[in-house]
Amino acid sequence: MANPASLVKYVLYLGDNNLILSQRLGEWCGHGPVLEQDIAMTNIALDLLGQSRMYCQYAAELSGSNKTEDDIAFLRKEQEYNNLLLVEQPNGDWGQTLVRQFLFDSWHYYLLHALVDSKDQNLSDIAQKSIKEVTYHLKYSSEWMIRLGDGTDESHKRMQNALNELWRFSEEPLIMADYEKDLVESGIAVDISTIRESVQKKRQDIIREATLSIPEDEFMQTGGKEGKHTEHMGYILTEMQYMQRVYPGQEW
Repeated sequence: MANPASLVKYVLYLGDNNLILSQRLGEWCGHGPVLEQDIAMTNIALDLLGQSRMYCQYAAELSGSNKTEDDIAFLRKEQEYNNLLLVEQPNGDWGQTLVRQFLFDSWHYYLLHALVDSKDQNLSDIAQKSIKEVTYHLKYSSEWMIRLGDGTDESHKRMQNALNELWRFSEEPLIMADYEKDLVESGIAVDISTIRESVQKKRQDIIREATLSIPEDEFMQTGGKEGKHTEHMGYILTEMQYMQRVYPGQEW
């Protein structure tokens, strides 16, 4: 039988990734380089927010303490969020946003395909509902990686700089936290070793086609899965939680 505490942490981890990244992408609304991409990025943000909502609803149900999805999303402290460090990184320019998105999508896509086989029916259902959207996300970010990486000298330079900056966060999704290991034994969580090769190959293939180079620095930054975040996280939560804390009881 699965450890209830581990299951709650795992559900929060999955939901927090989407919640925080959707918040970041939402910052582009009205500021995209062209209207078409402004709308595309906003739609991806909404997709992720919808997925996060399903996880938050499930986490609230598991908590058994009359918490709502809004409590889960908006009323936790920074250390209680389990999202990857990658998703809380600033948008930067358009290139940095796209590199961040690709590094996330290239893991998220394979994770969901594996999560469909989870013995937890709720997680399996959420994964099944999300796959179509995330398939588009990966296609979108992959195409833009190639378009800008193999574009002009300026776009290539910006994409390489973004990859150099964000690569140190790329390994965290592939390193299992204790609560993930616990749930793998129960057939609930995804065993990351089963998707690692696919994730790495997808990243390498797209980066190569984009004529970019994988940074040689092997230092990888972790901690987000256990609630240890970068300095950016507090600013995200300050903005995201403002309405709910000032005007309690607001609904999505």
